[in-house]
Amino acid sequence: MSGEGYDGYDPLRIDRTGQAEAFDAIGDRYDEAFPHKDGQLAAGQWLAGTLPAGSRVLDLGCGTGVPTAAQLVAAGHQVVGVDLSPGMLGLARDKVPAAEFLKRDIAGLTADGPQGVGRFDGVAAFFSILMLPRAEIPFALRTLHTLLRPEGLLALSMVEADVDDFAIPFLGHTIRVSGYLRDELRQVVSDAGFEVTGEDSYAYAPASTDVPPEIQLFLHCRRRA
Repeated sequence: MSGEGYDGYDPLRIDRTGQAEAFDAIGDRYDEAFPHKDGQLAAGQWLAGTLPAGSRVLDLGCGTGVPTAAQLVAAGHQVVGVDLSPGMLGLARDKVPAAEFLKRDIAGLTADGPQGVGRFDGVAAFFSILMLPRAEIPFALRTLHTLLRPEGLLALSMVEADVDDFAIPFLGHTIRVSGYLRDELRQVVSDAGFEVTGEDSYAYAPASTDVPPEIQLFLHCRRRA
């Protein structure tokens, strides 16, 4: 898929540099603020264990590489992590040297071409798509559909919330997030060409005073043809 959207929508016009800069500044404090990632670890275990041995897996919005890229590498998979934050990518390369990490924007991801990332057997998208406005989320999911091989797996997490491009305080910075209630999230994922084969939810309170407790949704998905 190119940068051209669908229904006249062009996601490449959206400027996300502010989000990346916030995460550059946050650095390792992200892992300190979110030390317990039970839902993410469980979903990563599902992905790692369900895929064939040695599968090629994309970690979308890889952050520091911990825990997901590290978990997938430990399971014997070939991992490519992508993120907009150079600071996070530097940490990830140090923490998970066996994986490949690239500075990429979801809106510009393609399988082929000079900046192409190839195709994958699985994708982990943990709390990365929620950083987009709702208008971009269907495009992002369809992009992942094109990057996945037939019957490829997607492990997706979002925070359950009826918000669109909503500003929240986050570790001394402001980031913008979007969310859905769970029935609507399932529908958006299905409309993008995925079958939802499983679902888990977790109540999570970050180790930070400026972010309230949240409900995290984890969907196990399979690419439909």
